[in-house]
Amino acid sequence: MFKNFFASITRSMISLAGTAIAVASLVLMLSMFMIERFGYEGGPYLGILTYLILPMIFVFGLILIPIGALLWRRKMRKTPGSEDTPLLPVFDLNVPKTRHWLLILLAATMFNIVVLSAATYKGVEVMESVEFCGMACHAVMEPEHTAHQRSAHSRVSCADCHIGPGADWFVKSKMDGAWQLVAVAFDLYPRPIPTPLHDLRPARDTCEQCHWPTKFVGDKLSVIKSYEDDEASTELTTALLLRVGGAEGSDSSGIHWHVDPSVSIRYRSDETREEIYEVELTDAEGLMTTYGDRKAPEEGGVWRSMDCVDCHNRPSHIYRPAGKEIDAAISAGLIDRTLPFVKRESLRVIDAEYDSHEAARETISQQLTQYYAENFPVVADENAESIIAAANTLGDIYSVNVFPQMKVWWDTYPNHIGHEQSPGCYRCHNKRMRTPERVQISNDCDTCHVLLAEEEENPHILSILNPD
Repeated sequence: MFKNFFASITRSMISLAGTAIAVASLVLMLSMFMIERFGYEGGPYLGILTYLILPMIFVFGLILIPIGALLWRRKMRKTPGSEDTPLLPVFDLNVPKTRHWLLILLAATMFNIVVLSAATYKGVEVMESVEFCGMACHAVMEPEHTAHQRSAHSRVSCADCHIGPGADWFVKSKMDGAWQLVAVAFDLYPRPIPTPLHDLRPARDTCEQCHWPTKFVGDKLSVIKSYEDDEASTELTTALLLRVGGAEGSDSSGIHWHVDPSVSIRYRSDETREEIYEVELTDAEGLMTTYGDRKAPEEGGVWRSMDCVDCHNRPSHIYRPAGKEIDAAISAGLIDRTLPFVKRESLRVIDAEYDSHEAARETISQQLTQYYAENFPVVADENAESIIAAANTLGDIYSVNVFPQMKVWWDTYPNHIGHEQSPGCYRCHNKRMRTPERVQISNDCDTCHVLLAEEEENPHILSILNPD
């Protein structure tokens, strides 16, 4: 009987094709694994090919083998004189040769299980890597991946924030990923990618795996450098004492009071969370207070419990305003501040729409060079290298904040920290948000920060804080 079983595999073209596919994919899989072990870095596509595509082809080949054998035996039963041939093979374990071949078959099956188990484990690891998330679908995720690499969370994997621990959210993310794969394959994805992500896991399950509000207690000094649009690009300094807070219970205050476990805040807003219609506050004593905007729609909108990402809405994917980026580059010495009107002209040439990063670099360099050649020829001649360096820096700034192919511009993704790029805090802390008794949500600036100096040259407060 085993002879007939072996014949059904070797004489079926389908089974032979399946065997060839399985063997070839196995050899390729092992070869790719060895190449990776020897240190070759092939980017995300090597991992996708080795641990996702080739294992699927391997399984497909294994499935073809019994299908071919079954079809061959069905054909044999229709042959005259072979009507008594059973559709499924019969193994007589009393026959030594049958036992011998069966052991070989079991050993091969165990080997296949080990290979597929290892491939499955590595496949999951690949799918949760930053390279897979950011580079496998490069055109779609290039803006988010680029911003992530510049963020404070650049060494935190995408899965740690977007999935978090546990099997339930892992399964949910892979189910969502199935549609995303279809959207990418058939060019069905929106441009730009809309935010916020409404199905993002609550911050207490992800963000607070590493840090939590009570870890940051007290006040924090923030010193911000900026530069005027005048000829000297005069340096100005703003000093803020941020009231971070962090203490729980009756001592809770400051910014992190909003996420004190003893306090519950819910709000109703539009889909973008930019327009907030209604706020429900339940304090530590269980007293609920409702604030609302009289001009807001009475129905509709989305209710949400406030957590970290309602303020820190761009924790890993920050696109900075053009002016802020230029200020940082001047402060770091990447743009020569001695160039006349360098802040103003840098902002002029960079705050524009270009068709591509290449076009942006070329035009920025051309316009900046032309400006100094026409208006300050002596400076253009003596500081040619500084002008070129400034143009290159501006090209770099544009390339990490603006992505024309995804329609991501300077103001596409507002940042809710503070109230400069977007209403931020003022979405709730405004004069319109009141109780039925006309009590409004506090908009006292000193609740969150104390302004020690505001755009001053050499502020006296810094000489006190840093006498050296």
